[in-house]
Amino acid sequence: MENLSPNVRNKSAQIREILDKEISQSAAFRLNICLDIIKCLDDEIEILEREIFNYAYRNHKREMEILVSVPGIGELGAATLIAEIRDFKDFSSGNKLASWLGMVPNVYQFVDKYHNGRITKRGSKEARWILIQIAQAAARKKNSKLKEFFNRKKKAIGYAKAIVALARKIATIIWHLIKVRQEVMS
Repeated sequence: MENLSPNVRNKSAQIREILDKEISQSAAFRLNICLDIIKCLDDEIEILEREIFNYAYRNHKREMEILVSVPGIGELGAATLIAEIRDFKDFSSGNKLASWLGMVPNVYQFVDKYHNGRITKRGSKEARWILIQIAQAAARKKNSKLKEFFNRKKKAIGYAKAIVALARKIATIIWHLIKVRQEVMS
């Protein structure tokens, strides 16, 4: 139940009162079984997440500390990136990492003109997805240079493309931070 949105959790007493009046006893019984299953699954997810975090901190402690210091990256995002990217040393630059993640544009050449297309979408779909989620969180963080970058890009190219640009920037930043083994200074 704790994974439900705060609005739903705060109104659970009202919802139960309405359910007691509005639905049959058998429907209420089935609904309670469903709620018990959801609670059980939430508990299992919590246990698995704890195991994942313990593994990540045990085997990649410094990388986890560096990643969670970046605005928008929590433990789940950091653990996901470490699992997908594995070894950041495999990439000679942040741009190579961004390219591997598929967060660089396709470039088309027409005679003497170049045109940037959509992102290539090579590499790990999960890592790209989590970076987009991280970028969306970073774009909402107040008084952040990443938010300033996002707002500048959003004015020029729109929300969706600006989020992808921010995700790419975050990928290059985390590559650099892990290479020099430094956390973000607040």
